[in-house]
Amino acid sequence: MKLKSDSEKHLIIAGFGGQGVLFLGTTLAEAALIEGKNTTWMPSYGAEMRGGSANCYVIISDDEIPSPIFDEADIGVFLSKAAINKFEKNISKGGTILANSSMTGERAIINGINYILEPLSDIVAHSKDKMLLNIMALGLLIRKTGILTRESVIKALEKVSSAKKPEFLKFNIESFEAGYNMTKEMARC
Repeated sequence: MKLKSDSEKHLIIAGFGGQGVLFLGTTLAEAALIEGKNTTWMPSYGAEMRGGSANCYVIISDDEIPSPIFDEADIGVFLSKAAINKFEKNISKGGTILANSSMTGERAIINGINYILEPLSDIVAHSKDKMLLNIMALGLLIRKTGILTRESVIKALEKVSSAKKPEFLKFNIESFEAGYNMTKEMARC
């Protein structure tokens, strides 16, 4: 019996507490709902929160989702070295890893996986504008994978930001656009 439909995408988003990992996952799930897709979002974080590990599992599908639990992901978004070390093995062959190379460093590439390695922490640190690392990663993820539309993610940011911290909406949208429009020249700061 086949449990995963062809339209179903499994994502693992991981980093450490304070990097906005759960917010990124919530925004993805909200954008999927805006597009009329089925979605699940399952968070996990250490008791120590900021500085501890944080991750979430997101499923996006055109079809009914039989279970929110999975062993292999199609996409991994890893914002810290500990995150990629822990979850890289869970990315399926043909899958994609987007990693913050400022923190994950140089690494051996696993054959059969597409890597998007960008120094996101360095870009944020050197930006003249206030940028949010997690949302910049979200913009880059959407542009590189096309898993959801730019428009639905912006609508989701408007909804999720206004519910949590409306003062961050401007920074969230600017950070998303910076990641979405990132060029190799920007990435090599």
